[in-house]
Amino acid sequence: MPSFGSTDRSVDEFYGPGSGRRFVHTLDCRVVACGVPGVDSDVKKGALRSPNLMARTRAPNYDNQKEAILSSAAELFARNGYLGTSMNDVAEGSGLSKATLYHYYRDKDELLVSIAAGHVTKLVELVHSVEADPLIKPADRLETLITRFLNEYADAQHSHRVLTEDVKFLPVGARRKIQDLERTVVRGFADAITVRCPDLRTAKLDKPVSMLLFGMLNWMFTWLQPNGKLTHATIAPIVCDLFLHGLDGVKVPLESKPVKRTAKAKA
Repeated sequence: MPSFGSTDRSVDEFYGPGSGRRFVHTLDCRVVACGVPGVDSDVKKGALRSPNLMARTRAPNYDNQKEAILSSAAELFARNGYLGTSMNDVAEGSGLSKATLYHYYRDKDELLVSIAAGHVTKLVELVHSVEADPLIKPADRLETLITRFLNEYADAQHSHRVLTEDVKFLPVGARRKIQDLERTVVRGFADAITVRCPDLRTAKLDKPVSMLLFGMLNWMFTWLQPNGKLTHATIAPIVCDLFLHGLDGVKVPLESKPVKRTAKAKA
């Protein structure tokens, strides 16, 4: 995945010229173009020297605090919905004042971009790591991808729900860039599927079949209980068996087999 892991960079990448979203940001000792005619060029040349725009030194825990805010925001968006969550809610959930929160994120859009971009970036990186691993045979890539994706989903359930349900609320430009990254993920799965069944690409069915698989993977959060008996780890081989071999090929995990109970002897 393109490296949008830094939340600062993700916002710079996702809000381009003319979006009305560019701003001067000095908290992390750098100045970002603000979109005002005549100012952008001065910023790039280092000519902007207003005493009110002096860069402040980052706090030692700056990055950790940003991640903690994102984690809190993702949980709130997943539980209450993007539209049902305010910056006041995020500040309270993060244990910060609203003024302090605005030092890290200027609005909900920036939070949403950072959550979605961070999560989908990790997914693209997973695809690339599997494709580049010489120890993984091409025929085994699909099963490896399924297993690793479900492991990632298990550790990022709130972020995944936000990516799945809330990206539609972003401005068009930012939303399209998120969707471009999602298409990279789909292409990776389509390539892995094509290795197993080359005829699907010839028939231009490789991507539709990939989307059928994502129908199983991406919506698991709607029914899989966080503390239930089934986990993402136990479901992963079932998904592989079902997708690759059909219903008859599904193997029941040992821990899921019913245990025969013996009748207690009467006293």
